[in-house]
Amino acid sequence: MPMHHIAVLALHDFVAYDLSIACEVFWRTRTSSGEQAYDVQVCGQTRTVRSCHFDVRVPHGLDVLARADTIIVPGIEDPSAPVPEPILAALRQAWNRGARIASICTGSFVLAAGGLLDGRRATTHWICAAKLAERYPQITVEPDVLFVDEGRIITSAGASAGLDMCLHLVRRDHGQAVAARSARLAVAPLSRDGGQAQFIRHEPPASRSSLSSLIEWMTTNLDKPLDVDALAKRARMSPRTFARRFREQTGTTPLQCLLAMRIQRAQELLEASQTSIDQIAMMAGFDSPVTFRTRFRNVVGLTPTEYRRRFSAPQLIAKESEYPLALGPAA
Repeated sequence: MPMHHIAVLALHDFVAYDLSIACEVFWRTRTSSGEQAYDVQVCGQTRTVRSCHFDVRVPHGLDVLARADTIIVPGIEDPSAPVPEPILAALRQAWNRGARIASICTGSFVLAAGGLLDGRRATTHWICAAKLAERYPQITVEPDVLFVDEGRIITSAGASAGLDMCLHLVRRDHGQAVAARSARLAVAPLSRDGGQAQFIRHEPPASRSSLSSLIEWMTTNLDKPLDVDALAKRARMSPRTFARRFREQTGTTPLQCLLAMRIQRAQELLEASQTSIDQIAMMAGFDSPVTFRTRFRNVVGLTPTEYRRRFSAPQLIAKESEYPLALGPAA
């Protein structure tokens, strides 16, 4: 498989956290055979780019955007600031030739300024969502999600949601197992999908109403016929109270969470085993192979057979030593 080239675009007053997320996640990702999955290059209109904390000497100019397979646009501190036309022109040219473009946090304002989000769904940091919708009414802004995947253009909310989006792209490119390893290196969960709420009210750890033990139990009992009533009964709550508490603590509904868990389990089985698809449907808890195939394609964008063909490999689980932490900085 040819190396996937990623350009991380540094604008003046970039959010340092967003830029470092993209560099770290993609630079440290290894394929199932242990090879480096991405070539990561940081670029800018000028070689010295400032953030609110420090200046960065970037090694590449905007010409890198003309060769990149994926372009990541980190957030900027002031989304009201005008974006230089050379940057917008380079992004439009990259889009027109077929590049994938993703933004983190207020990086969506840069894509919007270039017209790349017109007629599309998008998100940004929840603090800035109303401003994005007001300034660009042609965009359908979804303020309550972690990221929005529109195929070749992806936008994420702020802060840790950028990590979720980057891991999502790794999963799209290389499958569940590779993304799970990248998540472990980042000490981050892989279970947060794009539709989850940006901010979640968590119960204190000592709370007797915490659902963490139930969620852990769900992951080991996916093959059982679980529904809201059964889960509420196990949690010793009424279905209505359970559904409310579940959303408060996880940002999603019990059924959405259950579907995400079952799809993830199916992905793992498709990648790491030769078990038949009908058996995997049962093992992941779907009531029929037909339902499984439909739900899987709706969520993943591939049929189970296509997914297995693309991501299955006998050496998916490699030794930890093959994925060293100290790999050096992205260049």
